[in-house]
Amino acid sequence: MKVVAINRKARYDYNVLDTYEAGIVLCGGEVKSLRQGNVSMSDAYGGVVNGEVFLFNLHISAYKHATVGKPAPKRKRKLLLNQREIKKIYGLVQQRGNTLIPLKIYFNDRGYAKVTIGACQRKRMYDKKEKILKREIKRKIDKIKRAAR
Repeated sequence: MKVVAINRKARYDYNVLDTYEAGIVLCGGEVKSLRQGNVSMSDAYGGVVNGEVFLFNLHISAYKHATVGKPAPKRKRKLLLNQREIKKIYGLVQQRGNTLIPLKIYFNDRGYAKVTIGACQRKRMYDKKEKILKREIKRKIDKIKRAAR
């Protein structure tokens, strides 16, 4: 498995409720560009439209050696999921405050581009501050323990 991109900010800004692995529909030039790592997932999100799951604002730069058919970098891309998974995702996304966020893009052992998406809930600011405080307290305790040795 070759990991192309990881959305690190997603785990900081969101609580991940459930994750799914999905295939992604790409054009030829996009696959080559993705293999080179020319992808940005910072503003990407997912949604269910007419019983199909799509990724929006996933920026895959055009392959520089492509001669024909350069697709738009931020076009919507269809995700390949089972109908059962789509219904489950639709139920999660319909709840207030939940959204679909891509967490990781990679190529599996067979060479197919896959994306791990998560049904996420946005963290509140006080949750982030509390986590930072706990981390600082743990660092101070560890520092005291090391000094006591």
